[in-house]
Amino acid sequence: MSIITCGSGGDTYHMCLLLRSTICFTVLHSKITMADTKAQTPEKKAAATPAVAKEGAKAKGKPARGKPRNYDLGNGVYRFSRTRMYHKKAIYKFLEKKTPKKAKPKKRLTIEKQISGDKNGEKRIVLLKKRRANYPTADRVTLHHPKKYFHEHRRYLRPTLKPGTICILLAGLHKGKRVVFLKQLKSGLLLVTGPFLINSCPLRRINQNYVIATLQRLNTSGFKLPGHINDDYFKRKRDKRAKKEEGDIFTKKKEEYEPTDQRKSDQKLVDKMVIDAIKKHQDKKLLFAYLSAMFGLRSSQYPHRMKF
Repeated sequence: MSIITCGSGGDTYHMCLLLRSTICFTVLHSKITMADTKAQTPEKKAAATPAVAKEGAKAKGKPARGKPRNYDLGNGVYRFSRTRMYHKKAIYKFLEKKTPKKAKPKKRLTIEKQISGDKNGEKRIVLLKKRRANYPTADRVTLHHPKKYFHEHRRYLRPTLKPGTICILLAGLHKGKRVVFLKQLKSGLLLVTGPFLINSCPLRRINQNYVIATLQRLNTSGFKLPGHINDDYFKRKRDKRAKKEEGDIFTKKKEEYEPTDQRKSDQKLVDKMVIDAIKKHQDKKLLFAYLSAMFGLRSSQYPHRMKF
């Protein structure tokens, strides 16, 4: 305890007496308060805390809700699997007990009738529901819708694909190359060319599902493609194989494809028309570089966000 000192020694003595009396009064007051609290009746205690008593009664009335055995551990993963819970709940005991099905009474189709007369057999079994009086002599003809063959199918072409459109090939031997779309054949396939002098892609057929149409387009109004360039033009003629003889397995080599002279002349003719159309374009230098470059995606490049 620190004593606050004043100017003289008498003042210090009086201050100590005052502080001592204050401490004694505080201790005495606390003892009296504790004695009054102990002597308080239970009725007064209940009246003093009515809200706490009601809450306690409610808690005793309802049992505390327990934690389930199987709970979510996070991200949809539960503590026990379906098989484990199947055995824990003993569901197999209830599945074996099947309630027997009540057999429905069969409807009667016939009835027994008494017939008078000595020579009529006295009884006769009669159908409750009479049969039809008339039956068709021939089977009903079912209508079969005729099948449409492939050459009768309706062809469609994407609106972005127009003659002269520069496309990107997505499949095949020349995938990734940029080609020029010439026309649609009767089979629905697209006729495209590189041209061959720029990117080594010859005249080819391809399905439009494996093509990306770009916004670049050439003017093909003056193009006159040969009439014999059709679907039959691209079919390879394969001769029938002769019967194998001893020693022919290793002597004969596999025949490699070689383009005919007709193919080569047609390729030169089409390439000349396409290159002339590129030269007439205002951005001819860029188009030559664009057709010779391969298409590819780099990091952070997404095709669905691109505008070709």
